Amino acid sequence: MRRRQLYLRGVATLRLEQDGCMGCGMCLAVCPQEVFVMAHGKARISEQDACMECGACMMNCPAGVIWVQSGVGCAQAVFHAMLGRGSEACCAIEEKPGGGSCC
Repeated sequence: MRRRQLYLRGVATLRLEQDGCMGCGMCLAVCPQEVFVMAHGKARISEQDACMECGACMMNCPAGVIWVQSGVGCAQAVFHAMLGRGSEACCAIEEKPGGGSCC
């Protein structure tokens, strides 16, 4: 198992309604941070603070039981910087003065 990057503790918006999980494992397959594990045939969050809020789990969950406010975490800024779309880093939900998101 590779070492996961932890972000700010206690701020990830990731939520999982475990009772509705159908155990397909898609969240485990698409999560770049290995935030999920399978336990007793259902997914569970193993390390919430490792979530970079990319939204891959939510977009790929066929049961619709995962929610995350994607694009609000530092991952958005990292991705934009890697793609040459800007160099600002942000870790806030609020908008910048003048409109638009922080990233």
